[in-house]
Amino acid sequence: MNKTIRRASVFTLLLVVALLVRATWVQFYDGKALADDKDNRRLAIATYAQPLGNIVVGGRAITGSAETGGDLKYKRTYTDGELYAAVTGYSSQVYGATQLEGVYQDLLDGGDSRLKTPLDTLTGERAEPGDVITTIDPDVQKAAYAALGDKKGAAVAIDPATGKILAVVSTPSYDPTVLSAGDSGAWKKLTQDPDKPMTNRALRQPLPPGSTFKLVVAAAALEDGLYASVDVPTDSPDPYRLPGTTRDLSNENPGAPCENATIRTALQYSCNNVFAKMAVDLGQDKVRATAEKFGFDDTTQDVPVRAYPSVYPTGMDTAQTALSGIGQFDVTATPLQMAMVSAAIAHGGTLVSPHMVSRTTDGDGNTLQDYDEDATSKRIVSSRTAAQLQSAMRTVVEQGTGTNARISGVTVGGKTGTAQHGENNSQVPYAWFTAYGTSRATGEQVAVAVVVEQSDAARSEVSGNGLAAPVARAMMKAALDA
Repeated sequence: MNKTIRRASVFTLLLVVALLVRATWVQFYDGKALADDKDNRRLAIATYAQPLGNIVVGGRAITGSAETGGDLKYKRTYTDGELYAAVTGYSSQVYGATQLEGVYQDLLDGGDSRLKTPLDTLTGERAEPGDVITTIDPDVQKAAYAALGDKKGAAVAIDPATGKILAVVSTPSYDPTVLSAGDSGAWKKLTQDPDKPMTNRALRQPLPPGSTFKLVVAAAALEDGLYASVDVPTDSPDPYRLPGTTRDLSNENPGAPCENATIRTALQYSCNNVFAKMAVDLGQDKVRATAEKFGFDDTTQDVPVRAYPSVYPTGMDTAQTALSGIGQFDVTATPLQMAMVSAAIAHGGTLVSPHMVSRTTDGDGNTLQDYDEDATSKRIVSSRTAAQLQSAMRTVVEQGTGTNARISGVTVGGKTGTAQHGENNSQVPYAWFTAYGTSRATGEQVAVAVVVEQSDAARSEVSGNGLAAPVARAMMKAALDA
């Protein structure tokens, strides 16, 4: 073989090898990328080729599937869609999936490898889809939704002993069914609505928590030993001048006995001077350490929907630290976070990881993962501190600013909050209430948090007790059958 033929042969061989490498790359790498591309029509056709699995509340499926007659054979349907939108999210043939629909998309459409039988693996067919069994109590969910009514706000309820989330409500809401087939008009209307009905206010919209945050500051003071109990007088001048400024911090009730008040009295009357001074005395690092134990600043809070982080800020001066002590400055919290605070206090200082899915199952109902069994517990504050705070919170409801949360046959402890909104408090304040309830008959407990962003109430009537406490009361009554 002469040199020219030999070189041509080698070059041809190299071309064949290159083609084989490229074909292998396309088949096993690019092929998978193309198959998984959200814009690949074949992926959507496969996803909606069969009925989806269901999301279950109280033993009843609140989702379904309906035939469309097109190449996307089935579309998602919802029962009581507006009631459960903050739980389910939506599954759309065009706009993707969110909330539980998004987290468990592979399970619900049969793509999860755990669902495959040996035959499915051999044939490459999609398996029979699985189901998502939630922890949501339909009675508590309905009570919260009805009580919020036409108010803009959110509510969360948790079983402190198990971490099960009993209700997640965000208003105004929307019906996910209108998005299932990709109606562009419905999508535009919802996404451009200034009231943002598709925002999950319960899990993903942190707002200034106002005076409900005083529970965290009180917990820090008791744990640190700054004060031995909730009945020891504090060192709290009234008025309290913010350090380094000429501004005196006022109290909502000028006649309240807030000067050097005990923590119990300060929570009862929601004394700003006491908790602003307390935050400064503790220092921002100690307050932050306690806040983070309760769950603030956690960027990985999954329930299993990823909750937006609640924030206790860093780098504050002393005046800003004082304002943080009353849940203002740059402190933010979700209703989920404030429900976690009350849940930990109610459960003796221990927080069980909150979750709104009990278990996932395959098409035959066999459990794939049990989230109730997987729930973990961690100590947030000592049992003594928790008992002290429980007692003080009861005083708030029995004799203080939270009287609208009283329930016959239930021991209720709570904390109101009215958080400033806008520059120089120019906009309508946010009304907060967080609480726990214990049935005297059964010992069962529930922890709740409610925020009302906007309502028809006059500005002078906006308060945690007036707007948020009645919602909390309705939820606790439903949860405890009171």
